[in-house]
Amino acid sequence: MKKLFTVVLFFAFCSVFSQNQTVSGSIKPAAAHYNVLIYPTGKNAFLKAALTDNEGKFVFAQIPQGDYLIKVSAPGFLDYQSSVFKVADQPVVLPAAVLIEKVNQLNEVSVKAKKPMIQVLADKTVFNVQNTINATGASGFELLRKAPGVVIDNNDNLIVEGKSGVLIYIDGKQSYLTGADLTNFLKTIQASDVDSIEIITQPSSKYDAAGNAGIINIKLKKNKNFGTNGTASTGTNIGRYQTSINSLSLNNRNKKNNFYGNYSNRFGANKDFINIHREQSNTIFDSRSRTKNTVNANNLKIGYDYYANAKNTFGIMVSGNFNNSFSNAQTRTPIMPINSAVYDSILVARNNDHHRTYNLYSNVNYKYADTSGVSLNIDVDFGKYGSKKQVNQPNTYLANDELTILNQNISYQNTPTHIDIATFKTDYEQRFWKGTISLGMKTSLVKTDNTLDFYNVISGNNVLNPNRSNNFIYKENVNAGYINYNRTIKKFNFQLGVRIENTNSDGELNALVSTNNQRVKRNYTDWFPSGGITYNMTEKHSLALIYSRRIERPDYQSLNPFEYQIDELSFMRGNPFLKPQYTDNFKLSHTYNYSLNTSLSYTKVSDFFAQVIEASGTSRSFLTSRNVATEEVINLGVSYPFDVNKWWSVYMSVNAFKSIYTATNDSFNSISQETLNIYGQNTFKLPSGISMEVSGWFNSPSVWGGTFKTSSIGSLDMAFQKQFLNKKLTARLAFSDILYTSPWKGRTRYAFVNIVGDGGQDSRQVRFNLSYKFGNDAVKKSRQRETGLEDEKNRIGR
Repeated sequence: MKKLFTVVLFFAFCSVFSQNQTVSGSIKPAAAHYNVLIYPTGKNAFLKAALTDNEGKFVFAQIPQGDYLIKVSAPGFLDYQSSVFKVADQPVVLPAAVLIEKVNQLNEVSVKAKKPMIQVLADKTVFNVQNTINATGASGFELLRKAPGVVIDNNDNLIVEGKSGVLIYIDGKQSYLTGADLTNFLKTIQASDVDSIEIITQPSSKYDAAGNAGIINIKLKKNKNFGTNGTASTGTNIGRYQTSINSLSLNNRNKKNNFYGNYSNRFGANKDFINIHREQSNTIFDSRSRTKNTVNANNLKIGYDYYANAKNTFGIMVSGNFNNSFSNAQTRTPIMPINSAVYDSILVARNNDHHRTYNLYSNVNYKYADTSGVSLNIDVDFGKYGSKKQVNQPNTYLANDELTILNQNISYQNTPTHIDIATFKTDYEQRFWKGTISLGMKTSLVKTDNTLDFYNVISGNNVLNPNRSNNFIYKENVNAGYINYNRTIKKFNFQLGVRIENTNSDGELNALVSTNNQRVKRNYTDWFPSGGITYNMTEKHSLALIYSRRIERPDYQSLNPFEYQIDELSFMRGNPFLKPQYTDNFKLSHTYNYSLNTSLSYTKVSDFFAQVIEASGTSRSFLTSRNVATEEVINLGVSYPFDVNKWWSVYMSVNAFKSIYTATNDSFNSISQETLNIYGQNTFKLPSGISMEVSGWFNSPSVWGGTFKTSSIGSLDMAFQKQFLNKKLTARLAFSDILYTSPWKGRTRYAFVNIVGDGGQDSRQVRFNLSYKFGNDAVKKSRQRETGLEDEKNRIGR
């Protein structure tokens, strides 16, 4: 660690004495991802390309002496060209470039261009949510299904370019939640509060090495104006049940200070269903389950930024999520021998769950940045997660007349979970050897405490069952450091980096029956190289070849070996011996005119772990995670936004991939599958200022989790929008899953268990939303910063 700090100080001192022939400037109005090109005078080929940051600033690396000009292109604005300037021995700071908005006059109606719905950039794809009205009434979770190249499977797992294992960030701050807790949290975020979704499939060494499929960053809206301003919205979703969605954001900003806050909630109910036909030990278990979920979820975020001067910024931020939900499930499972038409018995289970969770996270941030390219960012984070789930579960066996009670087992489960997280992270960057060098470090400490108290209910009294009650404590410390170098030579850009991570973990199961105690300690160190070459063939054509190695550590609950009962015949348990899976990614991509993107990627995952269903005796089965195979994915992706005419615009995204699973576990069956994923959206400008949007997605047969082969699914959506009061009030009406084609069907086999299943949720809905903007119109964007809450947060709960 001392050596790492010595290197940081060395480069800091180097920056003071080095000569930087940089060219920097800014664009107004300020926004991220404007395209800036620098040309030697008298030449048609540009020397380098750059993108602006969130404050509209750009910097070119070391530029040879000579005369130059810059050109700027941005959607909705006229192209900009600067006057000629000279580069000598000192850095050049250009005057701000002011862009002029495109305006077409049609019968005294001003029609202005806007940021495209999809932006394909060199390092990521950006889905600008505010430009799709079909997101009306949707949650953050539902938005991800609309994002290009993203698929959600039957267990609510995210798949990007055919790969699972995606890290979720919120405003650059990684979520520590997984599984049902992550799903529930994302469902409390309103689409109206989301500015954009960034899909980063090949992160550099600067990012945590976790996540086989890369990173999805959900950027929430932040007000860009001086003074006091904000947005209030309310809406309702109507399907089988009704849900109310509300949000309020406030921002107060001046030149030195910025206070901001957001609150949102979701109240109401929804339904889901799942049918499982299981064959085991020459017996059929034909389960049918219907669940009503009632949710009361609240999100709160407050923060303060202090701009000490042009180079130094301090910030503090606190966020919280509070969820109080109830579930009422009714499950009916006829049981009979294979090849028999007569039931032996019927299991009826009526579960009543009460689940309360809270997530509290705080961040303190310092950032230094100057015009020479030197920057230092420091984050200190603390997080606390709490969950308490109580389940009442009466299991009744009936004779085939469905009247005679053969047996009855009633249980009560209390499963509190507490997780504490602390991280420290620092990143340093400066110009070096005609390029840019970045280096940094991070350390994290995590402790998770899971308790399962299992009670048999006898004559109305809860009697503790020591054979099925226990406590699992998991501690983890990850220390990481990275170095990354980026340089442009003529039309080529080179990026090379490596990250090292040392992991110390200790998982200990303390059972009331001491013979069941287990302890697994691990200490391992891994290297994660990454790199890429980009070739700017012409101003409109670029090629990129990128490689990265990543790791997917099991989430904390998947390591917990206690048994959680779903019903009398089905339960879940973790696997403390589950090993991390490692991924090697290669990707070749071509971009035309900053919009049409074509890519071909190959991914290999070793020690692939999947959720499998195993037999327990002759009638019971359990869901657990196993390292079962080597996974290979070959993906061809194409995405293209374009305008058919002035009133009709289209976006299409296609991913065709082949998944190959080669068994490393004797109980696993090697399988392969070709899959096609399509997303399309049409936006129409109708008379009277009304916008209409028709969108849909389609997934052909695929493999989920390495074990579940599924049938085709899809969805057709439609939405309308109208603005009032000088565009301050916006009304939206949307119809989702009109044909009700999103429910899934599939089959799986593992060892001696065969399963055919289907399921779905309350996805066919009518949604209505009103939002109102108020406050000052003097534009000045508040910063969006990334914090140090990295890999750990994404692994809580399942």
